[in-house]
Amino acid sequence: MSVVAASTAPDGRDVRRTPAPRPGDATGSGLGIDTDQLPDGLVVADEHGRVVCFNAAAARITAVPAADALGEPLEKALPLEDLEGRRWWQLTDPYGGLAIRVRQPERNLLLPGGREVMVAARYVRAEPLGPVSRVVVTLRDTEARRRTERSHAELIATVAHELRSPLTSVKGFTATLLAKWERFTDDQKRLMLETVDADADRVTRLIAELLDISRIDSGRLEVRRQPVDIGAAVGRHIQAYVAAGQPADRFLLRIEQPLPALWADPDKVDQVLSNLLENAVRHGEGTVTIDVTPSASPREGEETGTSVTVSDEGPGIPEESMNRVFTRFWRGSKRGGTGLGLYIVKGIVEAHGGVITVGRAPGGGAEFRFTLPVAAPAYLA
Repeated sequence: MSVVAASTAPDGRDVRRTPAPRPGDATGSGLGIDTDQLPDGLVVADEHGRVVCFNAAAARITAVPAADALGEPLEKALPLEDLEGRRWWQLTDPYGGLAIRVRQPERNLLLPGGREVMVAARYVRAEPLGPVSRVVVTLRDTEARRRTERSHAELIATVAHELRSPLTSVKGFTATLLAKWERFTDDQKRLMLETVDADADRVTRLIAELLDISRIDSGRLEVRRQPVDIGAAVGRHIQAYVAAGQPADRFLLRIEQPLPALWADPDKVDQVLSNLLENAVRHGEGTVTIDVTPSASPREGEETGTSVTVSDEGPGIPEESMNRVFTRFWRGSKRGGTGLGLYIVKGIVEAHGGVITVGRAPGGGAEFRFTLPVAAPAYLA
């Protein structure tokens, strides 16, 4: 606990005060909790308005050492201002204000230098309407909240941008067809309708991504486990690329047998495979190699799992970007995409109890590897 016993104030005046209360007294719980273990900043002032507790989180948030704050008047140790520049303790007057007040609700206030913090206060009285014997202040850093708000703002901006293009196309073509239907040949009509259909699919995919992100962020992504032939699933994706015009010799599928029986959500496994293969085909070069192998389970209590490694021979991912690959809006290149795919992939893999990693392939390109536990139902164990 950050406690400094002193008999003199910094200006040399004699200050007779009792040592700062023990952590249990400061929290009012009597549990003997060290206030330095609290996640939020805690500042306690006595009946004279002098600080008797200034925990480690408060020192970190305010950048004021506890030794410098203890024994100081509350308004000096914690010089808060509201967003309009008014001094907070003069405005609220905890010791001389209304006797019926017991707290100040949490709000944004400013520290010197303009740093924003969330502050709440409690006025402790020995008896109702009596004088204030303690002022208990909690501090929270708002940086994490600001990052979340920025992330939400980026998501909204990205969605608006991604929706604008296909919806403009859909509106333009449908309006043109309705107004001038007789002027177009059947081939022209088909081309415009195919474009509308493709753009509608693009909007549908984006909405599906947003729903997935919402479920991942809230921990509500459901996994409906069924037996999955992971080798066959990879094979279907390769066949679809070949049918779409990719050369068959661009793909190399290697399956190590015997594979353990895998129980997973087949639709979500397909979503993971689709995203990883699309990244390798679009952003990589050379042969796309897919290795399916048995492996140790990432989940405690299970011995076996299944790993899938997708690698290419392209330029790969820069070392400095490796730790951002699975974050929102990361793009490996400027060739389109929302930057949400790999974030969703990681969420799906982790919802299965698995892990996913990224690295450099032996051929120099990107290498993504995810491992799923077999997750067999109890009655098959």
